[in-house]
Amino acid sequence: MADVRALLEEFDRISKSPKQLLKEYNEAGEKVVGCFYYTPQPLITALGMVPMGLWGGQVNPQVAGKYSPIFTCSILRSCLEYGMTGEYEGLSAAIMPILCDTFRGTCSAWRAGVNIKLIPFVHPQNRKDPGALDYLIEEYKYVKSELEDVAGKTCTDAELKASIRLHNQKNKVIREFCSVANDHLDIITAVERHHVMKAITFMKPEIIIEKLTALIEALKAEPVCNWTGKKVILTGITAEPDDLLAGFTANNIAVVGDDLMQESRLYRTDYPSANSAMESLALQWLQIKGCSMAHDDNNRARGENLVEMARAKGADAVVCCMMRFCDTEEYDEPYILETVRNAGFMAFSIDIDQSTSDSGQAITKIQAFAENNV
Repeated sequence: MADVRALLEEFDRISKSPKQLLKEYNEAGEKVVGCFYYTPQPLITALGMVPMGLWGGQVNPQVAGKYSPIFTCSILRSCLEYGMTGEYEGLSAAIMPILCDTFRGTCSAWRAGVNIKLIPFVHPQNRKDPGALDYLIEEYKYVKSELEDVAGKTCTDAELKASIRLHNQKNKVIREFCSVANDHLDIITAVERHHVMKAITFMKPEIIIEKLTALIEALKAEPVCNWTGKKVILTGITAEPDDLLAGFTANNIAVVGDDLMQESRLYRTDYPSANSAMESLALQWLQIKGCSMAHDDNNRARGENLVEMARAKGADAVVCCMMRFCDTEEYDEPYILETVRNAGFMAFSIDIDQSTSDSGQAITKIQAFAENNV
């Protein structure tokens, strides 16, 4: 148990202090590239740089309002605030996919208000179009060229393929951790699970593999927990702050799976084998399913995926962690709730807003679910 606790404390520390980790990277002479979601991270690793997730944080923006109105998705507003106030100082560049209208506006605002090189690109949303693959390869070639300028060197197809294999191995280990964690719900609480999953967005892929593998082996040495409380699946962009997640534990509810962008959603689709490394990177986007950011003609696909996950994990409910003012997630919400409820599972939404730390309403809903009153 001592090994488990020591490893969890390390993940906790990293999840709460990414700025310190960024400082350590810089002091070691390493260049760090900030990554919004669905960025081709193997390109960064192949060039000897460090990919580091940008997830904003619990902050009431004071200067981002110069470019970003109050009704902007709170995660992008908080990222802009951090960029404008120097919290992201130390990044050599940031990669931003233009996945929605808010990203489009944030791209312009970043260029105007943040002194960090921005590398934007656009995913094809009509992923069935015959030209989608070729188009995305060209977009990734642009990203690669810009990253090579930052790194001061180029990378070969073989080096990029090796990087892709490393990231696929990372994905596999992350998925294994999520599975093993469910045998130890007395140890891996909702908060602890979140700290692990958040910390890995800031860490190098090889370190993730090393540390998570050690945690998995340490957990396997512990007795399997027969959890008698309720179990839930979380879906959304993020599930923060800690006080909100602690509300699940306080009500004897365990998180046994997630479809959160900050957590499992980014790691469930590997980069497939292809004729070239760039094609492999692009094909991954075309194969993503059940994500609000990746258009699907079947508007119930995400809800169906969540039903399948709930059945496999023995969950009692699906909880939509609704990022306030996130249009793409809000479009999905009615279909998710209806599909999940029609399958016989409980489903309800809680608000996520990074501009406030008050989670009272969400915790009240969690308590109501615990009492079977939702």
